[in-house]
Amino acid sequence: MKIFGIVGTSGSGKTTLLEQIIPILRERGLSISTIKHTHHQFDVDKPGKDSYRQREAGAEEVMLASRHRWALLHEIREQDEPEIEDLLKHMSPVDLVLVEGFKKHAHPKIEIYRPANGRDPLWPHDETILAVASDEISNLDSHDLIDLNDVSAIANFIFDHFEWEV
Repeated sequence: MKIFGIVGTSGSGKTTLLEQIIPILRERGLSISTIKHTHHQFDVDKPGKDSYRQREAGAEEVMLASRHRWALLHEIREQDEPEIEDLLKHMSPVDLVLVEGFKKHAHPKIEIYRPANGRDPLWPHDETILAVASDEISNLDSHDLIDLNDVSAIANFIFDHFEWEV
């Protein structure tokens, strides 16, 4: 599976961009999955539900299944945070996995950079960032700049990076 990342600071619009480019890439015939990294503790389960109670009791994994979807909850407990390669082993094969976050991993990426947020860009210090998508292109000096509002151009950049044929 090929992977490509979308990185940027919190609140820069990574999830919104992914929501917009996934349908464009699917229209080109690609199967897509995503991995989202978060620095916060999260839970997709609800206290009191059977699956939550089973995890709290010490189950390493709990699978929820219905005719519409299934989800596997895996407790890390005292282990290190998993690397992308470890997570990919648990995913079904697709053409492209879009990764939100994991900015320190060495996969190709686009950075969403909004100068108005007042934070320094990542791209000057990260050679795996191949392009910068920004809402203020005229103020940047980068090797590949893409207008953040031109979602098709961003999808084209990712598609062309892997030299897929339509």
